[in-house]
Amino acid sequence: IICKLNDFSKTLIFSPADMFANEEGGPEPDWVVTEREQFSDFRDLNKDGKMDKEEIQHWILPQDYDHALAEARHLVYESDVDKDQKLTKEEVLDNWNMFVGSQATNYGEDLTRNHDEL
Repeated sequence: IICKLNDFSKTLIFSPADMFANEEGGPEPDWVVTEREQFSDFRDLNKDGKMDKEEIQHWILPQDYDHALAEARHLVYESDVDKDQKLTKEEVLDNWNMFVGSQATNYGEDLTRNHDEL
């Protein structure tokens, strides 16, 4: 999504029309169609064809989204080999690179501490 500054109101405006210009007149690629649908269904909350400051803020930092929970679920999903919704020490160690790069483990710092659950 491209950012344009509207000099009259000094607000940021995002629009799907700014993403792709089809110079050949053929069909739009699937990714453009998907982005247009996402924009229309979820991002352009007031349905004016563009995203204002509040809509951009809601998109980037949604109030109803728990980032820590999403990251924890991602780590379990990617590392839980036996799919029992529990991580063993071996599963964590086998996927150490995933944990070291995660905010959920303070970028690996929490892995160096002793934990009873491990």
